Amino acid sequence: MNNKESIAVMGAGIVGATTAFYLSAAGYNVSIYDESTGQATSAAAGIICPWLSQRRNKQWYQLVATGAAFYPTLMHDLNEDLTSSSIYRQAGTLIFKKSPELLSKLEKLALKRRELAPEIGELTVLSPTEIKAKLPLLETSQSALFASGGARVDGSLLTKKLLNMAISNGAKYFNEKAELTITDKEFYSLSTSKQTKQYSTVILAVGAWLPEVLEPLGFSVDIRPQKGQLVYLEVEQETQDWPVVMPNGEIDIIPFPNGRIVVGATHENNEGYDLSVTEEKLDLMLKDAAHFAPDLTQATFKEARVGTRAFTSDFLPFFGEIPDSPNLYVASGLGSSGLTSGPIIARILTQLIMGEKTDLPISDYPVDRYIKKNNLLKPIKTRNK
Repeated sequence: MNNKESIAVMGAGIVGATTAFYLSAAGYNVSIYDESTGQATSAAAGIICPWLSQRRNKQWYQLVATGAAFYPTLMHDLNEDLTSSSIYRQAGTLIFKKSPELLSKLEKLALKRRELAPEIGELTVLSPTEIKAKLPLLETSQSALFASGGARVDGSLLTKKLLNMAISNGAKYFNEKAELTITDKEFYSLSTSKQTKQYSTVILAVGAWLPEVLEPLGFSVDIRPQKGQLVYLEVEQETQDWPVVMPNGEIDIIPFPNGRIVVGATHENNEGYDLSVTEEKLDLMLKDAAHFAPDLTQATFKEARVGTRAFTSDFLPFFGEIPDSPNLYVASGLGSSGLTSGPIIARILTQLIMGEKTDLPISDYPVDRYIKKNNLLKPIKTRNK
């Protein structure tokens, strides 16, 4: 592709923003369209510690493990200092299990995985006293597995940095809704209230809103929304070096610098695209967190955030070119591991567009398993979120 050729990126979450950053850095003319409502990344505070997941799908694990290993490169490319960045920090992760036997099993799994993923760092089973020394708010009689390579990432700060860098590279950003029209096999049109532009390449990174974009154009799409809520609290201690905590259960406790602590997030499958804060859900999360950190009941409530994740029926992500639609690329279905897998997926999309060898085989994440072309494909306008 000629570097002067224009590319449109629909969606400015973690995938869209990272793709726009790398393409603009490579000299492409990039336009970003994003209305931002409900964007999962803007509400997300994530844990980068995929090696301790016990999901069995090998393709999913390979994706997130590669994504975790890619983060230091991403931070270097964004000129972020790994020792002081407020976006990403390897402060380690504490993982709890229901019993010492399950904890021992997890340690053995982690040691085996470390042979191929040295990013996991040092692995140590810590006593309750050692745990409290690392994170004074915790009150527990259990031991936990500590992985020093575990990290935290602020999704909102990360996407802002990526977009700012893309814009400084010459990308154009349109913070409004756009309409996508497929006029033929070579060009795609995007229209806002102010203009219509044609592109030979379009990247759909609209998350859970992908069906809204593609179904009117004659495709069926296996994507459903999942609501996620989290709470931002503030404590008086300095929390920059505190590790992330993964208790046995749904919630996580994620410390950030300057006394900020995130508790979350919910996984609500039946709420559609609802973005309202549910006090009952927040109270339950805080109650669960208080079992491990009783002092959090005295913390200052700062805000609640709500986002919408995208899931497929088998909970696996997909990315690549849409069948029978040359240069129309897509990524979706990242679910709750979006901050881990999003940047590497974006890098692979960039490699596809630039004709380079991809870091992972895209055949392991086939688009045609989740997006099917119907017989009624015709030029129809649709609205992008």
